[in-house]
Amino acid sequence: MSPGIDFETRLIAKTNLAERLEEQLQKPGYVPQPIALGINTDAYQPIEREQRLTRQALEILLRYKHPLHIITKGSLILRDLDLLSELARHNLVSVAFSLTTLDDELKRIMEPRTAAPAARLRAMRTLHEAGVPVSAICAPMIPQINDMELEALLEAARDAGARSAGYVLLRLPLEIAGLFEEWLQVHFPDRATHVMSLIRQSRGGKNYDSRFGSRMRGEGQFADLLEQRFRLARRKLGLDRRGSVVLDCSQFCPPGAQLSLL
Repeated sequence: MSPGIDFETRLIAKTNLAERLEEQLQKPGYVPQPIALGINTDAYQPIEREQRLTRQALEILLRYKHPLHIITKGSLILRDLDLLSELARHNLVSVAFSLTTLDDELKRIMEPRTAAPAARLRAMRTLHEAGVPVSAICAPMIPQINDMELEALLEAARDAGARSAGYVLLRLPLEIAGLFEEWLQVHFPDRATHVMSLIRQSRGGKNYDSRFGSRMRGEGQFADLLEQRFRLARRKLGLDRRGSVVLDCSQFCPPGAQLSLL
């Protein structure tokens, strides 16, 4: 599928998710490690309201006492507050919110049909107050579009209960680069050339650099300055580096194993 409109008009749901998850957890010799939920596709996108696949997964993971990390930009996560707070009580979950901007109009341009900045921060605060460890990912940081908000985003996240934070410089793999350039010409024609110039300066003269050590941060003058700003703000606000929450894998116990002890 195209990385553009196809992903909004052709929806695919893994309707057997719960069965496959439980099947994996029951395999002999399975060794638990925290599952990352929402890495490629938000676990709380709109279709989840009807499908409830994420909730099914949470019910299974709680039953098995299996740890997980969640990344989302949706306020729908509050629907599952009961399960998340119980998982947190056993040190089995952490939630990271993707924050891009505090400006509602810019959010509308960058991320249409996603939760407003205030809604994400409210969700973060509600989870925090329920005992769920929360963090922020300022991503994507786009030169001359939203990078100037980095410090404000981190402060807002801290005030909403975030313990830790991270950021990601805009990535433009494969067809995404062309789509992004078209988007710039439509919404920011006055600075499109400058934005792309800064991106290429941060990616070794290319639109994208896939190397593991630099693809999230970039390199060069702009990327280095952004890294310095992040470190200074994180220290000033008392935030830990993202990933500092260590979940408990020792409680994992498949229901079948529990029954065998009776």
